[in-house]
Amino acid sequence: GAIVLYPGNGGGGNLYTKNEYKDFVFRFDFMLTEGANNGIGIRTPMGVDAAYHGMEIQILDHDAPIYKNLRIYQQHGSVYGIIPAQEHVVFGDLGTWNTMEIHAVGDRITVTVNGRVILDGDIRQACKGHNVSEDGSKKNPYTVDGKNHPGLFNKKGHLGLLGHGAGIQFRNLRVLDLSAGRQ
Repeated sequence: GAIVLYPGNGGGGNLYTKNEYKDFVFRFDFMLTEGANNGIGIRTPMGVDAAYHGMEIQILDHDAPIYKNLRIYQQHGSVYGIIPAQEHVVFGDLGTWNTMEIHAVGDRITVTVNGRVILDGDIRQACKGHNVSEDGSKKNPYTVDGKNHPGLFNKKGHLGLLGHGAGIQFRNLRVLDLSAGRQ
């Protein structure tokens, strides 16, 4: 009854939705193992680094010792490199289920974990409309991570489970397409 990424199997991989989504609510349950690092790709093409060619919402055991030097934009629930989560999520014991909801309408992204809003921001405002550097360089002074995010303003794209190696489980995945019937 779950989609499982097992630790120790040599990495991960990405699993994408068949459909593309513009405005949506994506709800799911997840269970972390120690050191789990995963992401949820939103509005991303397939086969690319979703953190840069779409958006990646962090799913991470950010209190694990291996992440002691974690940057604020890498915390659980952050729009990776763009908007840090406003609240540090305190999870229950590892091996318990948590619920997450990603609400994306236009440039506004809201992330709720276990009933608590931890991120509510506008991606365009966060980088002052500059998802890529003005001078064409690889350094972008407008993003929190200082990198270009050419796919940040994608109008639509796939949702993806972006596995990075440590164990994580997902269940009860549901997508409400808010743009169905709209252009």
